[in-house]
Amino acid sequence: MTTLHHEHVSHAHAHGPECGHTEVQHGDHVDYAHDGHLHREHSGHWDECEPSGHVSHEGHDHQHGQDCGHPSVLHGDHVDYLHDGHRHAPHGGHWDDH
Repeated sequence: MTTLHHEHVSHAHAHGPECGHTEVQHGDHVDYAHDGHLHREHSGHWDECEPSGHVSHEGHDHQHGQDCGHPSVLHGDHVDYLHDGHRHAPHGGHWDDH
C-alpha cells in the first residue's frame, strides 16, 4: 500500500502530541486526523496521507460501532476505527484497512 504525496496547502496549524487532534500511527510516521483528512509532516510542510488502492482487512470478526471501545476518526465521508495499529472502515460487508 502506497500513499500519495499530496501537499496540504495553507495548513497553518502545527500538529503535535498536544495539538488536540487524534494521532494515528501509520507505518514509520504519525498521521493527525483533522477536518476529515489525515495529515503528516513531511520536509517542512504537511501532506495529505491517504492510502491508494483497496485493501480488505481479512479475518476481522470484531464489529466496530459507536460503543465498541475503539477510538473513531472522521475520514472523508465515513468513520474509521483505530484498532491494533490500523484504521478500519466498513466497506461492502467487510472491513478495509486504511
